[in-house]
This record gives sequence, structure tokens and C-alpha cells, in this order.
Amino acid sequence: MKTQATLELSDVKRMAAAAEAEAVKNGWAVTIAIVDAGGHPLWLQRLDGCAPMSAYIAPAKARSAALGRRETKNFEEMINNGRTAFLSVPQLDGLMEGGVPVVKDGQCIGAVGVSGVKAPQDAQVAHAGVAALGL
Repeated sequence: MKTQATLELSDVKRMAAAAEAEAVKNGWAVTIAIVDAGGHPLWLQRLDGCAPMSAYIAPAKARSAALGRRETKNFEEMINNGRTAFLSVPQLDGLMEGGVPVVKDGQCIGAVGVSGVKAPQDAQVAHAGVAALGL
């Protein structure tokens, strides 16, 4: 039996603050979503001026990164390279760059998903959030 770390509220707040700071520093209006290892929502924050649909996309990216245990950029590349059957995978609907898993001791313990700007910029904000934990 393994013991696995879990995200605590203080971790979530630290990630959200770092992601928000990265977005604000660059003038990007985004939505930031953070989920646990099972893809369950822990945080949702839509910055002023961000499109309402991003409040659906960011959590989907976070959930897909947590359940898939990898960056959603990998899923997007897989689909763009012809593996369109992957679109039928249940529960993974945020298959665009911008979802980043939180990994501690080789275990996925959650993820950050960001939506609102260009895909690499979404990922940059998500990475800033994950980096705040210093893992």
C-alpha cells in the first residue's frame, strides 16, 4: 500500500496566487481551475475581462491533466497527429494545451487548467501555478 500526498487548501491558494500573478504580469485575462487527483474541483477563478466560456474550458483542461496524469498538450498533439479516436475517451474533454498535472513523488495529486489566451500562454500560467509548490 502506498501513501499519497494530497493538495491542501493552502497549496491550492498558493498555486492560484502564482498563476494569477503570472497572468496579471502579462496582461492576460484567464480562468484558472485547480482540481485534485480525481479531477474534482478545488478552485475556479475567472479574471476580469475573460470570456465566460473559459470557465468551462479551464476545469476541463485541469480534469483531463489530472485523470490522464500528463499535460493536455500531449493529448492535443496526439489528436493533431491523426489519432482522432482519442476524442472518444470518456471524461477527458479538455484536450487542448493548458492543463498541467501536479506530480509529487511520482504520483499525480492534482492539476491546474488555464483558459483565456493562446494555448502556450495558458500553459505558461498553469506551469507558474504548479511551480509555486516547489515540487
